[in-house]
Amino acid sequence: MTESFEKAAEIILTSKLTLALTGAGISVESGIPDFRSAEGLWSKFDPAEYATIEAFRANPQKVWEMLREMGEVVNRAEPNPAHRGMGELELMGYLHCIITQNIDNLHQAGGSKDVIEYHGNAGTLSCLWCGRRYPAADKRNESLPRCECEKILKPDVIFFGEAIPEDAMNRSFQLASSAGALLVVGTSAAVSPVNTIPAIAKQNGAGIIEINKEKTQLTHTVTDIFLQGNAGNIVPQLVKAVKQKKELDA
Repeated sequence: MTESFEKAAEIILTSKLTLALTGAGISVESGIPDFRSAEGLWSKFDPAEYATIEAFRANPQKVWEMLREMGEVVNRAEPNPAHRGMGELELMGYLHCIITQNIDNLHQAGGSKDVIEYHGNAGTLSCLWCGRRYPAADKRNESLPRCECEKILKPDVIFFGEAIPEDAMNRSFQLASSAGALLVVGTSAAVSPVNTIPAIAKQNGAGIIEINKEKTQLTHTVTDIFLQGNAGNIVPQLVKAVKQKKELDA
């Protein structure tokens, strides 16, 4: 157990409330490219044309060209060792809530129960006109999924121009202000309003453990322990370090 992992394990073991903030980087190893990457959706579909709520309302058929491709990628994805490791930490009682910017449901599939989703979840579809909701799996064979009222359904993900769910934002801020530890995994946390969560946690005295492939703006400002590498490699090592540290301290 290296010194960095030992210190990170100590932060987690002494924290009464530990959170995780995750982004696209944790799901890349599950086969979901970051939307902004060279292989991501925005390289093929201009978000101004395909990813705004105004675009969906004006021409849902066109927007579904992008959504079908997104759905195929998400449906193929399976939780990787990072997702499963975080599920294990929760089961052990050392991770209390995950705040994610991802829409892929992989945290839940990896065993996590308490997940705050900033940008919604692609697993359900809703009708903007009558409010009915359907599991996306029930409509998977429809090239253009429609509601009983015949309107075209929208995935329950947050489009540009839509507000972050108020309950998700309020609860995440409340938890961050009480946290003793925060894991930042696979995100630079550069997008508002989620970018305020590490600062809120830091102001409360939380230990910030950052897991990213490259250094970010957080690394030199709020991060206490920087564990560099793929989340799928680092998170299981961190889980192992927590177990070892717990045994040593027993």
